[in-house]
Amino acid sequence: MATDSPESSPSPSNSTRSRYATATAEFSPDDATKHARSSGSSFSSLAVTFGSIPNSTVNAFCGASAGIASGIVTCPLDVIKTRLQAQGSFRPRNHTRPSKAIYNGLVGTARVIWKEDGVRGMYRGLGPMLLGYIPTWAVYMSVYDYSKDFFYTKIENKWLARISASITAGACSTLATNPIWVVKTRLMSQVSSRSLEEFRSPWQYKNTWDAFRHMYKNEGIVAFYSGLTPALLGLSHVAIQFPLYEFFKMKFTGLEMGQTNESAHWTGILSATILSKICATSATYPHEVLRTRLQTQQRSLPPQSPEGISFRGHSGYGHHTRPPGTSSSDGMINLPRYRGMLRTCKTILKEEGWRAFYNGMGTNMVRAVPAAVTTMMTFESLKSLHQRLKFEGEEIERQRRHLES
Repeated sequence: MATDSPESSPSPSNSTRSRYATATAEFSPDDATKHARSSGSSFSSLAVTFGSIPNSTVNAFCGASAGIASGIVTCPLDVIKTRLQAQGSFRPRNHTRPSKAIYNGLVGTARVIWKEDGVRGMYRGLGPMLLGYIPTWAVYMSVYDYSKDFFYTKIENKWLARISASITAGACSTLATNPIWVVKTRLMSQVSSRSLEEFRSPWQYKNTWDAFRHMYKNEGIVAFYSGLTPALLGLSHVAIQFPLYEFFKMKFTGLEMGQTNESAHWTGILSATILSKICATSATYPHEVLRTRLQTQQRSLPPQSPEGISFRGHSGYGHHTRPPGTSSSDGMINLPRYRGMLRTCKTILKEEGWRAFYNGMGTNMVRAVPAAVTTMMTFESLKSLHQRLKFEGEEIERQRRHLES
């Protein structure tokens, strides 16, 4: 890890907030006064109200709004990516190699989904995605900003401070929202009931609430934390992305994340977002495949599906994915195909080869970069708006106090 030798380290005589963390907008008092006078009393009230909101609340709101915008824009690509990642996890165990892949690339997968489920299939899982993005980004952005301020006072190296803040914020958001992402992954990996048995998932959920209800009833609370280990391992993604984003933004604009001034720096923000996201995604993608495989398997299954098909070791007609009668040490019916990080890696490598760890990576890159751009542009825009309103609100308050005196 390179050190920041050209930059001086924090000292007690310098304010951490003013040196390193989110700064207030750099607008002239004259501009703020003229704008406030021309906007009337309604704007004045709005500016004063927004100016009084704490930074933690603002970061949470901006983060949640950015996540919602990103989810709506990129949901179809997320569905395609999830189908590609989960492909191969539902086939019978007596098939050592899949006979034929049902999903092939971005366009081929989109064509299959559109043919079988239409536009509704392209947005399957949007409900839990939006439900997950709101707390995920709200928690992440607020914790990241607070943690960054804290670590700047404890760690001299800014790279290490930002990495520590990213991991802390990522851990908090992951632990809080993992159940929502498990449901989202289940819904997105669910294929049409008209598909071949070899590729059909062992569940058919009607909607988000139906998925929550059936998962809890059939598998228990443990199912909602499937894939938690690779999800926590995925903190390496944010540990790369956000420090790089701040580094690139500082290089391109001279400002850190959330900082703003009178000049627009959207080209620099856009470039910083794209570069940081590509680097982080390329370095950490295999963990997403592991997480998807763990999240898209059931710990115990109903004896028969509504169509009368038997799944994973139960008697009846249809294919079997496990030998009948096996059970785990905790009494669960049938041992799962994937157990733990290392065993899951070995199973995928043995059955599908190393390329399976990069299933859907091209699609994921096409999805991840626009998602990151939407998220960061929305976040920075809302933060810039708040900075302006806050500054103008403070100017209005000063004018009021001056007139009253």
